Amino acid sequence: MNWQEFTALLVLATAMSFSPGPNTTLSTALAANHGLRRAMPFVCAVPVGWGVLLSLCALGLGALLLAIPLLGLAIKLIGVVYLLWLASKIARTRQLGQLSEADAERMNVGFWQGAALQFVNIKAWMLALAIVSGWIAGRSDPGLRFAVVLPVMLAYAFASNLTYALVGSLLREWLSGPAGSGRRLVWFNRAMAAVLVATAIWMLFL
Repeated sequence: MNWQEFTALLVLATAMSFSPGPNTTLSTALAANHGLRRAMPFVCAVPVGWGVLLSLCALGLGALLLAIPLLGLAIKLIGVVYLLWLASKIARTRQLGQLSEADAERMNVGFWQGAALQFVNIKAWMLALAIVSGWIAGRSDPGLRFAVVLPVMLAYAFASNLTYALVGSLLREWLSGPAGSGRRLVWFNRAMAAVLVATAIWMLFL
């Protein structure tokens, strides 16, 4: 892989990883509501799940997805339903810090859910397919290229979600509002839920 190809990979990774999406929205919301420590399992799950997805696409799963349009549609619909479900959970969370049992259950998006989310996240599929087709498939050294691409993309996936989680954690004190009224948190969570709903609608038209 020459330096021009590597630079193009970094540009794509930056644009796709740091732009708002389901992963970064959830990282922000989890850290804002529960703190950075509670958000870290999800932050770590994103690169793990996406790394498995990229590996499967490099092995040919991406070609299967393109060859069977109904499979792609099924993944898209499952992803939309899951995002809407997560949006409803976030929108109904109204307390910061010591959550009620119901609120804690609504915001329980841990490591395995985060890893599984990558397989119904059409943005994750688009990025994986773009990288495989543009940097790996049909090249004379696909194994070597994959060995270069994978750690770079995992680092970007972790860094972007950690950055959004840090922002969310820094907002915790402000979100508690005057005398802990929590009104700011309610509107923040509604805004995060709205981003997920907008993402779900966007996915439908891809």
